[in-house]
Amino acid sequence: MSPAPRVVVILAALALSALLVPIGVVALLAIALVGAVVVDARAARRAPTVTRRAPEVLSRGVPAPLRVTAAAPAGGSVLVRQGAPASVEIEPRQGPSIDATVTALRRGRHTLPPVATRATGPLGLARWDHKASEPATLRVFPDLHTARRLALAVARGRFRDQGATARGPLGLGTEFELIRDYEPDDDIRQVNWRATARLGRPMSNQYRLEQDRDLILLIDAGRLSTAPLADATILDAELDAAVALAFVADELGDRTGTVAFDDDVRVVLPPQRKGGQAVVRALYDLEANPVDSDFELAFRRAEGSKRALVVVLCDLLEEAATRPLVRAVPVLTRRHAVVVASPSDPALEAIAHSVPTDRLGEARATVANDVLAARARAAAQVRAAGARVIEAPPEKLPATLVAQYLRAKSRAIL
Repeated sequence: MSPAPRVVVILAALALSALLVPIGVVALLAIALVGAVVVDARAARRAPTVTRRAPEVLSRGVPAPLRVTAAAPAGGSVLVRQGAPASVEIEPRQGPSIDATVTALRRGRHTLPPVATRATGPLGLARWDHKASEPATLRVFPDLHTARRLALAVARGRFRDQGATARGPLGLGTEFELIRDYEPDDDIRQVNWRATARLGRPMSNQYRLEQDRDLILLIDAGRLSTAPLADATILDAELDAAVALAFVADELGDRTGTVAFDDDVRVVLPPQRKGGQAVVRALYDLEANPVDSDFELAFRRAEGSKRALVVVLCDLLEEAATRPLVRAVPVLTRRHAVVVASPSDPALEAIAHSVPTDRLGEARATVANDVLAARARAAAQVRAAGARVIEAPPEKLPATLVAQYLRAKSRAIL
């Protein structure tokens, strides 16, 4: 309990009035003030009823609503405050009630502390601080918004990548489905010339992408994945892309599994139908460890017996760091189609392509170009080992990988 600021003001006024009013009267007024504070404190001592509506699940970097309300003591008032860990932003954090947005900056599990309240009695003389409610757990997933958007675009035949259109489950697959009217974005290979000549209007063949294929996502959670990238980490970019692929695979009727690893295998999820949500639950709280990754161990765990599209998400930093990956790629390419995907750093590329204005700028540009050249050599080694290499900025990597996945299916590579 603490006195409200107005008590200090009243006491100061009483002290000044002692110069004009008999001291006995001032003493009686002071005693009355103390009594009023005690009465007010008893009213404020009753903890207000607090209701908090917090999301249980968020996507990293995506705001979500948070609402906190409190019932003040009869005739009094209440101020509520919602604290948060450093990795969670809440705005605003306090007020008579809170209608706020909560944004998690990191994946994983985070705890919102109990709501703090400060109740003021009906006379405004006493305040009492309370801890209301219980801690709340927030589960922060990778970028589900982008994953769902890409999956919906594929399902509706609206996915575009560099001018190409993927027609969802129906497109340039390997199983003939039907003959239909030509559409402007159809591939020339779809045109049925005989039907066109017979009917007098352009007609296209439609093929169904084969289903029940396996997609295996290998996530490197070792030392290189701890590096910061934009407002997140390499691992965050890997997981955003992995989740997008898993959601698209759900739409196309394929099975998705995952293996996450560093110097040991940390997560194994066998391929399963509608595996997108299972992939999210298995990987959302994965953290990278500052150890060298054992690619061969992880690849042998994912080798399996059925042909699959295996997507390895890792950082192609430079040749020496990539050697373990290059040595391990043949473990997979003997049976599977292998794609190695690596998020690129737009800031690094901007420095490399900038026009220096001083010696420091020249040095920065030189170092950036050296790093990019080392990445290019590392990517060339991976290609020589038999894997396809994809590099894209973090925000474009999910769509770029989805496009590669659809091309693999349409060409019966998967």
